[in-house]
Amino acid sequence: MKQLTSRLGLLALMMTLCMAAMAQKPHVHILATGGTIAGAGSSTTGSNYTAGQVAIGTLLDAVPEVNDVAEVTGEQIVNIGSQDMTDDVWLTLSKRINEIFENNEADAVVITHGTDTMEETAFWLSLTVKSKRPVVLVGAMRSSTAMSADGPLNLYNAVVAAADKASADKGVMVAMNGILIPGQIVSKTNTTSVETFQASTGGPIGYVFGGKVYYNMSYGLTAQRIVFDVSNLTKLPKVGIIYAYSNIEADMLDPILNGGYKGVIHAGLGNGNIHKNVFPVLEKAREQGILVVRSSRVPSGNTTLDAEVDDNKYEFIASQSLSPQKARILLMLSLTTTTDWQQIQKYFNLFM
Repeated sequence: MKQLTSRLGLLALMMTLCMAAMAQKPHVHILATGGTIAGAGSSTTGSNYTAGQVAIGTLLDAVPEVNDVAEVTGEQIVNIGSQDMTDDVWLTLSKRINEIFENNEADAVVITHGTDTMEETAFWLSLTVKSKRPVVLVGAMRSSTAMSADGPLNLYNAVVAAADKASADKGVMVAMNGILIPGQIVSKTNTTSVETFQASTGGPIGYVFGGKVYYNMSYGLTAQRIVFDVSNLTKLPKVGIIYAYSNIEADMLDPILNGGYKGVIHAGLGNGNIHKNVFPVLEKAREQGILVVRSSRVPSGNTTLDAEVDDNKYEFIASQSLSPQKARILLMLSLTTTTDWQQIQKYFNLFM
């Protein structure tokens, strides 16, 4: 009898410990950078507001429901409109996220961010965050003082997604308007609409509804195959973008040739085609050791290798599925490891 009582006591203790473990909520750490989600204006209906006015503590106070989902902490990195995003902020974010995961400070990270450059930051982080733990970017298309502000629900959904175990190994994601999109394929498609963020190929990886995450497709995550180490970087190579148009003049590229640039993205016509006025200048850039990437101003479709341009002959790089702004990020990071155009083309080929 005594032995049975002892066993029952042990079983009860084990059940208590199991229940306590089940009740323990994941720790989600929020890194705040500003943006419209932290914006404020004088009118609830007007479009005029100033981004980056509200601190992370105030944002969290407006969404107390996140505390039912996770243990949530916050940290202000910067408080800017994302039109003013810089390489320094990107490096700070990558280093801080890697530090958080390496030191087991949190189970997941959410980043509040302006929408202007959110797709670029998401792609940057997908190439520089080493951990497979969830990283979710979130923002808003309406300021925090606007009628029917979308920020609170977006923030709640981002925490829900980050806290879910199923979000591990999904790569960096953007949570906006109830859907989840991988950083590699997310794109801002409308200047003002709340459903502006869409997947450039394939569609969203999942969605959040009623406080639950639903993943509706698998996605081959390039981030698992290429991650750049930025831990010792304090500065990135200088890479610019030239936007093509009819009758573009050659002198548009003078700053690239003479401004200390290490690379140029040509946002070309059609399948990355180059105007006859500009082609000789890009050849000259290549002769000077400047890397040249052919991308396209067309919003969808790949800029394919050796299409109307003999890339091998001119040592140009084809951007594949990457937009000009994302191609710039990959070229900058690639240049921190090599100047071999053929090796860099292999990096871009991961995004076919």
